[in-house]
Amino acid sequence: MQVLIIYYSRSGNTEKLASEIAKGVTEVEDVSYIMKPVAEVTREDFLGSEGIIAGSPVYFGTMASELKETLDKFVSIRPKMGNKVGAAFATGGAVAGGIETTLISIIEAFLIYGMIVVGDPLDATGHYGIACIGSPDEKVSLNARKLGKRVASLVKKLNS
Repeated sequence: MQVLIIYYSRSGNTEKLASEIAKGVTEVEDVSYIMKPVAEVTREDFLGSEGIIAGSPVYFGTMASELKETLDKFVSIRPKMGNKVGAAFATGGAVAGGIETTLISIIEAFLIYGMIVVGDPLDATGHYGIACIGSPDEKVSLNARKLGKRVASLVKKLNS
């Protein structure tokens, strides 16, 4: 079983957060991950993964166009995406700078794909997904690992 972690990162902060999420996936036996910037993601990556965790910096309160382009590019495989697990993460530059709306924009795309969308676990923040201002600190990194573990655990339960 596999979790695909995709991200767009111009400054490197979103990639750092993706790496922390990946560590959480490795905590679940029999679940692996692949982590790629959106420019390298293939149709086979989408089809071969039981879970997808997507991340973006905040651009005008929504996901980066590069992530949106990737999600749009694979819309033809939408009928094969139903019941896969989806989750979101985001990085921003300000507390009220659009992080939650960016998470929601990713979640909306996953809902349209027919995926089972989850937020971060209640022992993290219990909201829409993992997010931070700037580079992830120790607390955000811990919560990111919890999200990775949650998605991997659900992938395993749904596919066992």
